[in-house]
Amino acid sequence: MDTRTINPVQLHLLEMFNYCGSEQTVSELKDVLADFYAKKVQKEADRLWDEGTLNGEAIERILQEHWRTPYIK
Repeated sequence: MDTRTINPVQLHLLEMFNYCGSEQTVSELKDVLADFYAKKVQKEADRLWDEGTLNGEAIERILQEHWRTPYIK
């Protein structure tokens, strides 16, 4: 995907932000979007749990992972 091209979702969000009259409205819209994606993540995690891909052992392995990008010296 060309990162210089605005996709339809990005365009729609930009158009929505045109109607935000205050910082509070922007904050509320951000909260709605964050909640939307949190629910999608939870639904996928529930699906993985139900099929056995995600379990207590897998979660413990994830918690032990070192996710920080190493610095290049």
